[in-house]
Amino acid sequence: MTANTPASSSHRSRNLVRAVVIAMACISVALLLSVDVVYLWLQRGLMAAEPLISAHPWLGALVFVVLAGISAILAFFSSTLLVPAAVYTWGNTLTAILLWIGWLLGGMFAYSLGHGMRRPAGQDGGPPSRFAAYLPKASAPVGFPLVLLWQLVLPSEIPGYLCGYLGVPFRTYVAAVAVAELPYAIGAVLVGNSVVNRHTGWLAVLGVLAAVLGYFLVRMLHRRQEQG
Repeated sequence: MTANTPASSSHRSRNLVRAVVIAMACISVALLLSVDVVYLWLQRGLMAAEPLISAHPWLGALVFVVLAGISAILAFFSSTLLVPAAVYTWGNTLTAILLWIGWLLGGMFAYSLGHGMRRPAGQDGGPPSRFAAYLPKASAPVGFPLVLLWQLVLPSEIPGYLCGYLGVPFRTYVAAVAVAELPYAIGAVLVGNSVVNRHTGWLAVLGVLAAVLGYFLVRMLHRRQEQG
């Protein structure tokens, strides 16, 4: 059992704030969609985008996958804002598949960049400080369970760089990304579908569920790092 240190209390506080922000964001969007003028504006935007995507289906799908991949590499870029338009045009299943493929490819590219940051043996002064904060305190090999937790909890661009830098086997990293990004792709599509069809109740519920699940996953990661 780990001691209840000030640092662990601070982690719990940040996790709780993060969970509340996620829940409130989805609830706020649900409230906005309940306003007829806002929903009408959204519908007009989706109707304007749909023929453009339908006229170039392969190019549209390729661009969507590329943008999803970029969102897995760059912290300031997110492809989730495009999900409602994709759901409106392609439906839930194809949108989830394209998102998953894009995030998987983006993760692979981030891994290759992280691997390129490695130094020759004997010249490595340890991982950058940005990465060191996520490593377990005890020296133990980084296996699939920890990589999966990283992928589920950390900002999407960090696990790829981190695993590449640490030399985590590529197949281990890819397997973790494939497993972790699938529920995120499904969740993003469910949220997008709720936005498109004005299912405000479901949108609020999904936000609360994501916040609660995220809170416990972050606690699991912190506990894993403390134990090593």
